[in-house]
Amino acid sequence: MNGGICSTCGLPKELCICEEVAKEQQRINVNVNRRRYGKEVTVIDGLDPSDIDLQELTKFLKGKLACGGTVKGSSIELQGDHRDRVKELLTKKGYSLDNIN
Repeated sequence: MNGGICSTCGLPKELCICEEVAKEQQRINVNVNRRRYGKEVTVIDGLDPSDIDLQELTKFLKGKLACGGTVKGSSIELQGDHRDRVKELLTKKGYSLDNIN
């Protein structure tokens, strides 16, 4: 019977606001690293994997940016330099621009 109730806040899944609260509390860093052969990789750090589905967010970003990417630990790596677009897309997903560096 606990399938429709959020285990964190106790509200029904339809009314659960845990993910929105988690989005506001994240301190996200977006950096670009150079890899082998001069390839650039955009790394998104500071996301808490227990609060946010990193696989779903990675899939969303890869689709919007038309690039490859993966989840490594608690960070997301995207192929190419996508700093500006990532910040824009994260704000559209509900993350605070003030918390994105």
